[in-house]
Amino acid sequence: MQTSASEVSARPDYRGPLRGTGSRLERATLEALDTLQQVLTLQPLGGDRFQAGNEAGRFGRIFGGQLIAQAMTAAAATVPELTAHSIHASFLRPGDSALPLEITVDRTRDGRSMSARQVVVAQGDRTLMAATVSFDAAPDDDGDDAPPSGPRPATLPLLQHWAQQAPPALADRARTWIDRPPPLEMRTDDAPIFIGGAQAPGPRRHWMRLPRDIEGPPQLHAVLLAYASDYLLVDTAFRAHPQPVDYATHVGLTLDHTVWVHRPVRFERWHLYTQQTVATAGHRALVHGTMVDDTGRHVASTAQEVLVRPIAGPT
Repeated sequence: MQTSASEVSARPDYRGPLRGTGSRLERATLEALDTLQQVLTLQPLGGDRFQAGNEAGRFGRIFGGQLIAQAMTAAAATVPELTAHSIHASFLRPGDSALPLEITVDRTRDGRSMSARQVVVAQGDRTLMAATVSFDAAPDDDGDDAPPSGPRPATLPLLQHWAQQAPPALADRARTWIDRPPPLEMRTDDAPIFIGGAQAPGPRRHWMRLPRDIEGPPQLHAVLLAYASDYLLVDTAFRAHPQPVDYATHVGLTLDHTVWVHRPVRFERWHLYTQQTVATAGHRALVHGTMVDDTGRHVASTAQEVLVRPIAGPT
């Protein structure tokens, strides 16, 4: 079924500003951020145990970035005097967004200037994620790098622009990113694979920031940046895979995810996230990422191991 010219002209323009427009997309993005902040407000159960809710389902399972952010938040509640500088997380089972989470923190080590926590996120007797969160004193803000080269974020279309352009076979999947957008403003100059983009070697970059300013310490901004760090890494593994792969023939799952925070974060500012697949062997791929802010400060790095395997046929 072809789209008429009048239907095309009636589509929202997702290439322009988001903040301050009052558009349906802006309202939905702000609501998503409100929800994320709610699920990061953990309910103490005693004994370094917490209960938490979930974002609305978007992927058929709980988004890994949400679990990473909740684990960092729970760990930070037991180390009030220091700041998280890394999290190393292993994803063990998919979670159900309709069920509450129980988060348990083990006070692994407290030193004079550094601390470590083990965190387990579970639903009932099912462990979803196990993580190590490390803390030290807040680093000095000593970056003096030059602003990133290339197109500025305001000149690039929103992710929702590419979702709107998705081919018919991917339209339902793509529509989710418009109807239930992430709590971020994300801009890129090409479409991800999952909404119709093409495979290509080499790095991929996208700009991202919160849709509004938020109050809170650098710890909160680091947690929100860690949440956002999980977006598009699996897609990057698909994009640079040496074999022809797409979401109709293959499934992509995150096995583990690491974030290192190098400098204090203010995530209402633009951050450029560069992702690159550095190794593919068998069904596994390793993707590295770097995040710099709009002044060129290298604020964080990431690494994720991704499982990319053929979808099993009927037995």
